[in-house]
Amino acid sequence: MIRHATYVRKTGLFMLAIFVGLAASIGIGWWQVDGPGSDRPMNKTKAVISPIKSMSFSLTDHEGASVGPEILLGRPSMVFFGYTFCPDVCPTTLADITGWLEDLGPDAKHLNVVLISVDPERDTPAVLADYVAAFHPKIRGWTGSLQDLSRAASAFRVTYKKVPLDDKDYAMDHTSSVFLFDASGQFRNTIDFHENREIAVPKIRRVLRDR
Repeated sequence: MIRHATYVRKTGLFMLAIFVGLAASIGIGWWQVDGPGSDRPMNKTKAVISPIKSMSFSLTDHEGASVGPEILLGRPSMVFFGYTFCPDVCPTTLADITGWLEDLGPDAKHLNVVLISVDPERDTPAVLADYVAAFHPKIRGWTGSLQDLSRAASAFRVTYKKVPLDDKDYAMDHTSSVFLFDASGQFRNTIDFHENREIAVPKIRRVLRDR
């Protein structure tokens, strides 16, 4: 009986070792192929979003200056669509972006970081200026007419729509991903809402490394 118990124990330990080894191999494979250790874009929609050089739209930043796609060239860029009246997703994402930029330290200065408003009826440059001031100073706010917004959203393949509320006010449903572009304006990746910092920051560092 003792010999049998020892055999069972050794067999169990052997199977556990195999399981741990297999799990480690899968984990390493994910890290190198699809995870933060990957050297290639992870987002499968890469071919869908056109290079920034081919985009055409004109907006106004939170300081009143005219801006367009050309502003995003020459440095890697992070672009996020949202609005200042957003109750949760937008402030959470901008707080996350602030954390990512703080993690990057001095390297953050090499990035363009832009919030494009999907609610230009309420988000004037002055409103945007007050809003982005609550987050990292690298974050810029862009707005414009409804037609200008439509053109910009189409370029980034972003969707949005007005949702009426019970109090006769409205909210905006919109794409919540952060888009990453390299310095030449090529789409590289996305960072999803609430993505772990341990995954998000390496994605940004890869784009910075390739600038």
